Amino acid sequence: MKSIRDKSLFKNKNYIGGDWIDADSKETLTVKNPASLEILGTVPKSGKKETDRAIQAAKETFPSWRKKTAKERSNILYEWFRLILENKEDLAEIMTLEQGKPIAESRGEIVYAASYLEWFSEEAKRTYGDIIPSHRTDTRVFVSKGPIGVVATITPWNFPTAMLARKIAPALAAGNTVVSKPSELTPYSALALAVLGERAGIPKGVWNLVTGDPFAIGESLLQNKDVRKLSFTGSTKTGQYLMEKSAPTLKKLSLELGGNAPFIVFEDADMDEAIKGAMLSKYRNTGQTCICVNRFLVQDSIAEEFATRLSKEAAKLKVGSGLEPGVEQGPLISEAALKKVEAHVQDAVSQGAKILTGGKKHLLGGNFYEPTVLFPINKDMLVFKEETFGPVSSIMTFSSEEDAIAKANDTEFGLASYVYTRDISRIFRMTENLECGMVGVNEGVISSEQVPFGGVKFSGMGREGSKYGMDDYTVTKYICLGGIT
Repeated sequence: MKSIRDKSLFKNKNYIGGDWIDADSKETLTVKNPASLEILGTVPKSGKKETDRAIQAAKETFPSWRKKTAKERSNILYEWFRLILENKEDLAEIMTLEQGKPIAESRGEIVYAASYLEWFSEEAKRTYGDIIPSHRTDTRVFVSKGPIGVVATITPWNFPTAMLARKIAPALAAGNTVVSKPSELTPYSALALAVLGERAGIPKGVWNLVTGDPFAIGESLLQNKDVRKLSFTGSTKTGQYLMEKSAPTLKKLSLELGGNAPFIVFEDADMDEAIKGAMLSKYRNTGQTCICVNRFLVQDSIAEEFATRLSKEAAKLKVGSGLEPGVEQGPLISEAALKKVEAHVQDAVSQGAKILTGGKKHLLGGNFYEPTVLFPINKDMLVFKEETFGPVSSIMTFSSEEDAIAKANDTEFGLASYVYTRDISRIFRMTENLECGMVGVNEGVISSEQVPFGGVKFSGMGREGSKYGMDDYTVTKYICLGGIT
């Protein structure tokens, strides 16, 4: 923490009603650096009491926040955007310390997170309604869009700033107030964002942030009728639980859940570009990305060449602590994450997959794992069926376009897919037949504040980012004005 210039960004308390407070019980949770396993500090182990207090604060401030003009809300969000960029280096270091990703990736995430505040500061002024031709001569029909009320957000550890900004920005832009629960593994990034939000002029109680027991906080958010909307990013299993438990209060839901992205390479693809895209998509954030490649599907005529070249590039990656110069891959977030990766690799090898590079814990020890390539795999292996969430490339072959589509769609998930080919007709056939919410064609990095992010099937519902991102945080109201003569 010594190199952080603005030490006030490193907060270790809840932010409720504009006040920085501990848990009533004074209990705390320990936060560790996943690279060194050193203790960074503690945060309040909050539960129902603190969460209920945050919900009440959000409820009480909702009427005044929704009455602000769109331009007033826009100005605050834009100032927040500006402050985030101004403090990029400090925010990036905090993120790397608690999350583990290389500092260059953390800097990129801070800019990415800020882009959502900039985008939705503009969209706040463009939440348009409609005038509809009336069904009667003596009436006029209007449609308006307005805020939902109190919004709850639950965000993960893999992108602790960006995932929060992607939810907070449209929620506040639309006139909602918010209660947020960040991951207990990476709370400091969220708390630093709250410090800057306060400086930007967000009124007390408009955004509230509670750290602590995920189950107790979640139950409070789910059971409270004053919470009208829940936005969650995380595992499908947790998403299913949240959907079930929110049913009694009929909350509006946005669920961005698990993925099992196929990366399809046809024999006519530009091999250099395919390898470049594969490296960017697979090994970014140590493979701990919901839209990163989970299964490589490569046409059989070029599969050997692709596997060999990918292995050579993966073996070059520098592994280490994210703050060390030149590091390209950091640690996995926890020992549990490491064990899952080990289990997936062992399962694949036991069923005939060969390790072309990596395949074991890194010599650095701790939560570090070697960049790994497995070839060939089959559909019975865990690496095909489940999201590995680690630095493991699993390659299988396909024979035809129809075979590629069948194997790509052979999963309950449908978040992202990637296709590499030079055939324009095939591009349209593939994008139309792949069962997913997003497709990268000859491109391995597809996220942006300007695009609708989300999936289908067991990958969830709703869209974040883009002009569509406001829809999940607004309600549509129909107005029929009678007596027009």
